[in-house]
Amino acid sequence: MKIAIAGTGYVGLSMAVLLAQHHTVVALDILPEKVDMLNRKVSPIEDAEIEEYLKTKQLDFKATLDKNEAYQGADYVIIATPTDYDTETNYFNTRSVEAVIKDVMTVAPNAVMIIKSTIPVGFTAKARVQYQCDNLIFSPEFLREGKALHDNLYPSRIVVGETSKRAQTFANLLAEGALKTDIPVLLTNSSEAEAIKLFSNTYLAMRVAYFNELDTYAATHGLDTKQIINGVALDPRIGGHYNNPSFGYGGYCLPKDTKQLLANYSDVPQNLINAIVESNTTRKDYIAASILKRKPKVVGIYRLIMKSGSDNFRASSIQGIMKRIKAKGVEVIIYEPVLNEPDFFNSKVYTDLNEFKFKADVIVSNRMAKELTDVVDKVYTRDLFGSD
Repeated sequence: MKIAIAGTGYVGLSMAVLLAQHHTVVALDILPEKVDMLNRKVSPIEDAEIEEYLKTKQLDFKATLDKNEAYQGADYVIIATPTDYDTETNYFNTRSVEAVIKDVMTVAPNAVMIIKSTIPVGFTAKARVQYQCDNLIFSPEFLREGKALHDNLYPSRIVVGETSKRAQTFANLLAEGALKTDIPVLLTNSSEAEAIKLFSNTYLAMRVAYFNELDTYAATHGLDTKQIINGVALDPRIGGHYNNPSFGYGGYCLPKDTKQLLANYSDVPQNLINAIVESNTTRKDYIAASILKRKPKVVGIYRLIMKSGSDNFRASSIQGIMKRIKAKGVEVIIYEPVLNEPDFFNSKVYTDLNEFKFKADVIVSNRMAKELTDVVDKVYTRDLFGSD
């Protein structure tokens, strides 16, 4: 088959690499530098498996700036363009998805479009009516930053939002490229698939918020957070995973997905979903106040990225901490190797780690790093287990 991919972020690119093992894949992007890198088999994002597969695997893959080259003759078009949450409309900005739909209907009207971008519940059904297009299917992704291809090779499940032969065919394509066998496959209605994505990520956000509030309580009362979590986690219904305190949930998905789900509850009684969203703000307030209690003159932010093995710092929780500290008039400096600019939101960026360590009175790190062990007395972190 020929499969086109619209968007080469971590969702689109991991899909492209997965499917190019067995099929012809053409990825479309609007940035010439990304297209050039991909055609030289260089990953524009940090993801160990994507980098490895581009370099070592036989992939039938190319990238292009030309939508006609990408879409013409495609059996499937996977839409993986960004859909940021718009706080003014309380709705995902779906303009990029809709633009692809219009282009594909013009260039390749028989292609089946698979929406991988996160969208509001009910979007696919409405779009089918609005564009008079039956070739729209939503299929949620459940990928971690820095491990996107890994999570496609070893998926927890495959969900496709249509109960049809073509939906099963697409599910089979994903399973064909995976290394894991016996993958659970669920074919659902479109709105149910959209809800699965939002409720899954909101549950993860709830778990992050729960252990963060546990940590806030323990720290406030002088208790040992680690002992409490270890005891709680021994209950098999709770488990010892995804329980490491942090500065709050952030990244590509959790902040926007929780807010979108909350907006979808506008006419539905609820308390919990709102609390999950508000809890993240409360946690950042607490973390910033704890740092300021040390009365630093200069606060150093060690890495803006959310997770190890990732180069993404979009909506990272530590940025919220930065804003709160700067609002109190304290100087903030940053150590972030993936940044090429000399400053970030008017905070100086250091590329020399030793100079950064010397300059900062307190070093704020969401996760403890080996290269900070020589200045551990300066480090502020809530990391207990050394995991994301």
